[in-house]
Amino acid sequence: MTVLIIEDEPLAAQRLENLVKSLEPTAVLLDKLDTVKRAVAWLEENPPPDLIFMDIQLADGISFMIFDQVQVRSPVIFTTAYDAYALKAFKVNSIDYILKPVDKDELGAALTKFRSLNRNESDTRHMLTNLSQTIQGLTKKHKTRFVIKVGEHLRTVEVDTILYFYSQDKTTFCCTTDNRSHILDYTLEQVEELLDPARFFRISRKYLVAAPAIQDIISYTNSRLRLVLKASQDNDIIVARERVQEFKDWLDR
Repeated sequence: MTVLIIEDEPLAAQRLENLVKSLEPTAVLLDKLDTVKRAVAWLEENPPPDLIFMDIQLADGISFMIFDQVQVRSPVIFTTAYDAYALKAFKVNSIDYILKPVDKDELGAALTKFRSLNRNESDTRHMLTNLSQTIQGLTKKHKTRFVIKVGEHLRTVEVDTILYFYSQDKTTFCCTTDNRSHILDYTLEQVEELLDPARFFRISRKYLVAAPAIQDIISYTNSRLRLVLKASQDNDIIVARERVQEFKDWLDR
């Protein structure tokens, strides 16, 4: 089995190489690449490997940019530090992914799935088709502005100026950097689907926040967190216990 690793963190790449060799002693590592540019050049100049391991975030952009520039003919297993939107898409389309740091058992399961797919050419083609559809979904453009009503007039609010969204009395509001709140003609669930998940995080049923909106994070009862948000008088903005680790990972991107 020939393997190509596309990963911009040298330690992560070396760890992945070691784990692959421990699970597949006959595997041959063809190369380790750290950028979109180098990956595109390599794939254009070399026969396709049997399997590619690909980090999502590379030194010069996201790895999905590779697929825009060159035809990828190999099955791909993605690795990622954390990307909720990507994970959702991969689960729906049955694309393999592994969270960092790479766990040996998870890698073994992914390789087992790869071997199963590799025996059936139609399955491999189906996986690559799903991968293409996944990439299109992951690279879709997110909403950049919302239309609001001010008296008898319509105005637009740029997403870049929005600190957070919140729900109150079955109405959705956005709070902007000028400390004003505006009513939106969307539910909070609809807003969440329209936004870039790297920029906004759903901390609870009531709040969807951007990192710059957070003034303070306070440890709270039952392993929860309490947030102090700019321009908010709400003293009960809580990150639920089951979302705390996910929230920390999002902040630490």
